[in-house]
Amino acid sequence: MEQKVLNVGLIGFGVAGQVFHAPTITAVPGLRLAKVVERHGNKASSRYPGVMSVPYVEDVLTDPNIDLVIVATPNATHFDLARQAILAGKHVIVDKPFAVTFSETQELIRLAKQKQNVLSVYQNRRWDGDFLTVKRVVEGDFLGKLVEYEAHYDRFVNYIRPSTWKEKEGPGSGILYDLGSHLVDQALVLFGVPKTITADIRIQRENSDIEDSFELIMGYDQLKVTLKGGLLIREPGPRYTLHGTQGSFIKFGLDPQEEALKQGATPGAGSAWGVESPETWGTLNTTLNGIHFVGKIETIPGNYLAFYHNIYDVIVNGAEQMVDPEEASNIIRIIETAMDSQARRMTVDIS
Repeated sequence: MEQKVLNVGLIGFGVAGQVFHAPTITAVPGLRLAKVVERHGNKASSRYPGVMSVPYVEDVLTDPNIDLVIVATPNATHFDLARQAILAGKHVIVDKPFAVTFSETQELIRLAKQKQNVLSVYQNRRWDGDFLTVKRVVEGDFLGKLVEYEAHYDRFVNYIRPSTWKEKEGPGSGILYDLGSHLVDQALVLFGVPKTITADIRIQRENSDIEDSFELIMGYDQLKVTLKGGLLIREPGPRYTLHGTQGSFIKFGLDPQEEALKQGATPGAGSAWGVESPETWGTLNTTLNGIHFVGKIETIPGNYLAFYHNIYDVIVNGAEQMVDPEEASNIIRIIETAMDSQARRMTVDIS
């Protein structure tokens, strides 16, 4: 039987569209990148034969042949564009963050249910190899009862990047929405919604209009979860630090998929895709079944293709959705609570 093909319309061809979405969509059987909305130029049609570059969102939303719409535009536009796409009868993927406010996310979920459309959020960092490995360590009780979990998303950008919306003050701006949404999502996948949030959100770079440093402490019963990100981290520490009653797991380094995509590699091409160098494998120091073990454990290969494979299966075969919109909505709920915590300089309960 011939495989059903879903025609995809991609709104936005900046970094998210060019680096993450277009290469991944075109590598997944059953998905056909048909149209890309670009305000200027036709990079998409030049790079991908058969793809049409179009100047207006309406060129995608009014096309009856488009089945799935990807919103990969500046954060403040996510709600309006996703809403338009849902009302146009399309299945919709929104790049992270889902929207700027929790109420906006809930409205999109309500509309998608009403229209019986698939709605999801591109939380690709669930398929980073380091996180997949951390997840296996946690779920396998390798450390006994976990008491501390710390995750970082650090970069070194000690200047104000020119000509980018990410440096401009406004709704959905700042590092917490940008990088923090990944770390919050990963923590929610592992531990669920916390009881409390304590936040320290700062502007550290001179002349910056956006928050460029954050620390969130998510409170559970006996587990302390710390999430940190900054743009003035030249010498990064561990990406993940986990401590439990039987041992610890420490992981340095970054998943290689983003850099490979930036270099123009095809996702999933060859057996080495998503495979991490042994130099950055994590260190496990624990007691398992009465035996003390200290050593490196191989990082599980990362796989960004898994997200779009799942979306295809959800739409065509009714499979279970891996990134449920309610999960993505909770990320925005946590971010809003963190901003409230910062404003009030206190620990805030999750209502």
